[in-house]
Amino acid sequence: MPASVRLKSGLRFLGSMNLAVTLLVALALASVIGTILKQNEPYQNYIVKFGPFWHSLFERLGLYDIYSSSWFILILAFLVTSTSICLYRNGPRIIASARRYQEDMQAAQLLNLPDHSRHQTRLDPDETVAKLAGCFRDLGFKVRIKARETGATVAAMKGASNRFGYLFTHCAVVIICIGGFLDSNVPLKFKTLRGELQAETRNLPVSRIPEHSKLPATNTSFRASVSIPEGRAVGAAFVNLGAGYLVQPLPFVILLEDFRVEHYPSGQPKSFESDLVIRHGDKRVEHTIAVNHPLTYEGYTIYQASFGDGGSRLDFTLHDLTAPGTRAHSLRVNEALALEHGGETLNLEAEEFRKFNIFPNEDPTIAKEFRDFGPSISYKLRRPDGRAHEYLNYMYPITLEGREFLLSGVRAALEEEFRYLHIPADDAGSPDRFLALLDLLQDEARLARIYAERQALLLAGNTLDGNVTATDVANVTLRIVRLFLAGGFATLQQQIDPAMDEAAAAAVNSASMKILRFGLEQAYLTLLADAGLETAELSDRDLQFLNDAIVTLSALHQYGSPYYLQLTDFEHVEASGLQIARAPGAKWVYLGFTLLSIGVFLLFYVPHQRLWARVRPGAAGAEIVLAGTRTRHACDFSRYFKQISRKVAETLTGFAPESGNRKNSL
Repeated sequence: MPASVRLKSGLRFLGSMNLAVTLLVALALASVIGTILKQNEPYQNYIVKFGPFWHSLFERLGLYDIYSSSWFILILAFLVTSTSICLYRNGPRIIASARRYQEDMQAAQLLNLPDHSRHQTRLDPDETVAKLAGCFRDLGFKVRIKARETGATVAAMKGASNRFGYLFTHCAVVIICIGGFLDSNVPLKFKTLRGELQAETRNLPVSRIPEHSKLPATNTSFRASVSIPEGRAVGAAFVNLGAGYLVQPLPFVILLEDFRVEHYPSGQPKSFESDLVIRHGDKRVEHTIAVNHPLTYEGYTIYQASFGDGGSRLDFTLHDLTAPGTRAHSLRVNEALALEHGGETLNLEAEEFRKFNIFPNEDPTIAKEFRDFGPSISYKLRRPDGRAHEYLNYMYPITLEGREFLLSGVRAALEEEFRYLHIPADDAGSPDRFLALLDLLQDEARLARIYAERQALLLAGNTLDGNVTATDVANVTLRIVRLFLAGGFATLQQQIDPAMDEAAAAAVNSASMKILRFGLEQAYLTLLADAGLETAELSDRDLQFLNDAIVTLSALHQYGSPYYLQLTDFEHVEASGLQIARAPGAKWVYLGFTLLSIGVFLLFYVPHQRLWARVRPGAAGAEIVLAGTRTRHACDFSRYFKQISRKVAETLTGFAPESGNRKNSL
């Protein structure tokens, strides 16, 4: 096949309607995904929502930044090419057809049109032509007359702008796609592919971020975000790129004077707004923004996007779960604290503080529909190898089934749900009694003396089987308690000899549980005695507390942290999450939308109508063939053509229609 033929075939395919419709459907589907799936979020949010597998798949498909993805830009490029070729091929013909009255139509051609009729009149041909032209003009048509040797043709046309609707809609698609190109930040893509820009993944101050992670201040198109604490100012924003970010310097400084948020009873935010001050050289602009009420300043649009913590100061106590001891600390959100434990350094990273935690009420003993669970802190405890567990601790006890617990959630990965440790609270609503019991259970020397004394009192100087002493029983109790603290009930089960038959294993397990219960109960009685509450038997309330404490102790080995963090006080600082966009393509999109609206209106609401009257001399005056067409709604035009025929009959004196069109004979 010659190259010229292949080129023509390729251009014909690129400019075809089938390709254009396919590309538009693909863009529509991509836009639906981009609307449903929130774009440009930090990757950890997507990991939590979708899990590692789907997160990885969606990342490779570019679904987290669809409008800047390579395949979306490629579709736009093909659509612009296809539409431009279509305009190039068909535009001149369409413009010409809007100007051409087709005065050369023959009588035979007119009789082949669905709407036509044949007539005679006693008027001479010249007068007939003049009256027909005037009648068509009265009906709103533009008229052209072409004289012939055998008569004349009166050609009329109305709604020629309908043809321009095609051009406007196609031009609108091209212009909107160009606007999409401008806002898709194609240069950023190329710089990233060439390695000129590299996303920064570390949490660094702006002053320490390397130059290869900074965008130029003259960048014409971007969508960035920044979180500003109350009373603080920023001069840069951050563009999410993959698993990291780029810094976008701003030509002005944004100061957050005040931030306000209101909540529904369900705890969902009702409204939030920020009082901003823009400082740009000698200029000072004050403005309050809210959701759906942004601020536009010199081509930059600032949106109210979210809110969060702005670096609240947190006072807390760290309780060592492996040995008696507590330490008081103070830390701000987004800061880290180095802790030495067991010969290794652990980093405690404070990530988020929430003053209110309002959730639906699931406790039937409380009548409220929603409950405020009080302040909470989420933090990570990171080991030297980078592994970290995330924790969510509530400051105040929460009532569950009529009893109070302090909750501490833990998860080893972002995609996991939190598993909660329920620490029973004492009468003061604190974990002190439980932690004191834990400290006592870890003091093996004292615990051994307590068990020996208790066994001695119980045996009253006698021995078991003539050989086993109180000290022996105390040592067994101490060993079982130690195993329980190290691994819970599962570790005690593992101590049973697998060779035992089922009955023997059940007997050993029952004996171990009794000894464990005895050991924990004696420790708790000693704890009460230390507090001046010595009693021979536990009350129902104390029994319930001990039972809850045993459940919590059995889960401590899965907690993953040597510390329990108890939040004691805080100084709340809120931050406003802003989105800052510079979108030069928006003007092009608005222009394209305007052209698209005009084009659609012209195509669907301005019909292109044509009339022809072929006049030639007759035996007693003139013979006329009248016909017409319309681009849309042929049935409606047939009725209209009948009205036109009647109008012509009224206009021409002596007009007597002959038999003609099977639909429109008069």
